[in-house]
Amino acid sequence: MELLTGLYTWVMAVNERRIAVLGAGQIGEVLLSGLLSSGWREPADITASARRIERVNELRERHGIHATLSNEEAAAGAALVVIAVKPQDIEALLLDVGHLITADQTILSIAAAIPTAEIERHLAPGVPVVRAMPNTPSVVHEGVAGLCAGAHADDAHITLAEEALAHLGAVVRVPEKLMDAVTAVSGSGPAYFALLAEAMIEAGLLLGLSREISTQLVVQTMLGTAQQMRDLKMHPVELREMVTSPGGTTIAAIRELEIAGVRGAFLNAIQAAMVRSRELASGSGTG
Repeated sequence: MELLTGLYTWVMAVNERRIAVLGAGQIGEVLLSGLLSSGWREPADITASARRIERVNELRERHGIHATLSNEEAAAGAALVVIAVKPQDIEALLLDVGHLITADQTILSIAAAIPTAEIERHLAPGVPVVRAMPNTPSVVHEGVAGLCAGAHADDAHITLAEEALAHLGAVVRVPEKLMDAVTAVSGSGPAYFALLAEAMIEAGLLLGLSREISTQLVVQTMLGTAQQMRDLKMHPVELREMVTSPGGTTIAAIRELEIAGVRGAFLNAIQAAMVRSRELASGSGTG
């Protein structure tokens, strides 16, 4: 018992530069990679945990960080403890490490649909929890994450989490009641764009283009349009009107899309995603 107490004297005071990534899957690895490539943290500052020794060895070799099979070891002494496991695995992880986390540490959960109150239930009183919803473009450091604070997280805790997530892309702060909306709009958003891209590529094939050329045209058009809206601060309506000339090709296409009810379909689809996110958060359904 004394040995365990000595091992987990949590720990030689919390090291403010230490970051632990518990469950370093794809997004977890993308996060630690971003922290390292930006120079915000050094390999010695980051510890990651994984379930399989093969994965542990892979993380060590690829990034030069300390990696371990033990969640407890990874979390020890880390100022920021990132929970990067799948939502169905979060309870088991918190049962593993929850009693060891102190109020000097900050929990950042990127497990989809899990409320901060549910995480806090497994922790000691006063432990700050920040919840985030990043999306898959984080893999190329062009993601966006919604961020909200739990009951005990103040601005310093949110800022620490925000600084870490900024290495994956943009970060926006929202009240927790809006996190399901963030999930529906940006968390699921890449799938909507992928579906649109697929349809446009198929249309190109119908018109005689090769799949390679049609794909290049569509992907680059989507990328350039997004950059115009972001970098030039263009409103979507402004951009659409700039492309749409009277009696031209674009207005003919827009007319067909409006007749087909595409705008209403998107409104309904994103609302359905939000409803489903709320169901998952309340435990209704399995995924």
